[in-house]
Amino acid sequence: MPSKSDVIDACETGDVESVRMLFVDNAGIPRGRVVPADEVADVIDEGDNFPAILMSFNALDRPVPGGVFGVSGEFTMHPDPETFRRLPYADGGAVMLCDLAGLDGEPFDADPRTRLREFVADCAYTPVASFESEFYLLEETDDGDLVPPADTPVFSADGMQATHGIVHEMMGALRAQGMHPEMYYPEYGPGHQELVIEHGTGVAAADLQVLKKQTIKGVASNHGKHATFAPMPAPEVPGVGCHLNVSLWQDGENAFYGEGGGTDLGEGYAVSDLNRHFVGGVLEHGRALVALTAPTTLSYKRLVPNNIASAFTAWGPDNRECMVRVPSLNSPDGARIEFKASDNTSNPYIALLGILAAGIDGIERELDPGEPLDYNPAVLSEAERAEMGIEPVPAHLGEAVDELEADDVLREAMGERLFESYVEVKRSQFEALEDAATAEEATGAEIDQFVRTF
Repeated sequence: MPSKSDVIDACETGDVESVRMLFVDNAGIPRGRVVPADEVADVIDEGDNFPAILMSFNALDRPVPGGVFGVSGEFTMHPDPETFRRLPYADGGAVMLCDLAGLDGEPFDADPRTRLREFVADCAYTPVASFESEFYLLEETDDGDLVPPADTPVFSADGMQATHGIVHEMMGALRAQGMHPEMYYPEYGPGHQELVIEHGTGVAAADLQVLKKQTIKGVASNHGKHATFAPMPAPEVPGVGCHLNVSLWQDGENAFYGEGGGTDLGEGYAVSDLNRHFVGGVLEHGRALVALTAPTTLSYKRLVPNNIASAFTAWGPDNRECMVRVPSLNSPDGARIEFKASDNTSNPYIALLGILAAGIDGIERELDPGEPLDYNPAVLSEAERAEMGIEPVPAHLGEAVDELEADDVLREAMGERLFESYVEVKRSQFEALEDAATAEEATGAEIDQFVRTF
């Protein structure tokens, strides 16, 4: 990991001319400033003040009227040298991710990155996670519309060839920043892609998600294309997910692996009791969790039955219609859960914090996740699902925020100021787009707004 002296040396040698100082706000948008290379040492030592009102901006890029953070007040961005990366897609550019502090030097109580770090530090286990992101590559027409290119079949060799050049460059840019690509394939839609990188530990997992998305968007832009991570870039195409894979480790061993266990899930699945309880907690808080993991109005166009996106608080072995999928194992190290009701509009620090808080609550209370399903829960009647304790995800963002406000475990994990400011940001977005949010299809303006933002 780079040290403070490594960063300063890089900025003094001349190959780095400016550094992007970034944090991720409650809307899930990376924001910050660009600092000239010769000012970086001072910013590392002293921080850089920033308007606090940005934490009360929603995904429409509008401040919440009368929000927690108003027109008066600032916080300080403190770049973390360990996140320093030269940007291969931006000549002379580099990036550092920031922690936020108050003007008194104490941690800013609405900083998602700090809250996640504190939670991980207090946890009896070491969380390992990866954000499995999908995205669309779009082209701009002469009229200024963003449209997908010609379609190719899912997982097809033709799809791989069609995007070889740009995806090859994305992989190289990720490697140059120390992010190891693990897999790429053309997904289920025109221009729909999936590029997976290695996992990270604790806060680093969320850091990698921020840096990966910026890399993909940056390389695409250099090719005259637009990479969007919006959950529904058009009404007629498959949605865009970001499956959150999580495991807990203790004393160098994967605590989610159950030696010789997993009989309920069948051959090839080994799930420890601790893993089951973690899943129980995630499902218990599932309807509130989606306000953190699927936090835009468009998110709920994707979370519908029979869409391979998960619409019910159920779990099962490699079941892609359940909220929690338990992947089959190649080795004990691979034991994990995959939370499917998630997309890339989330703030990754908040999303991971919520999953961990819910799962740890399940461990502490020894919650039973219920019967694992090897079939689509949509085939059950409402009465059958109710008898099994399976609930539908909220129908829209407003309902999800209602569930979040009633969830004391997630409130405590986030802390009052972060929780309060987050809820008001999501509530303001829902109210601004309420008509579109409750309709069967989003309006063109809503789609365009989020396609360009995310």
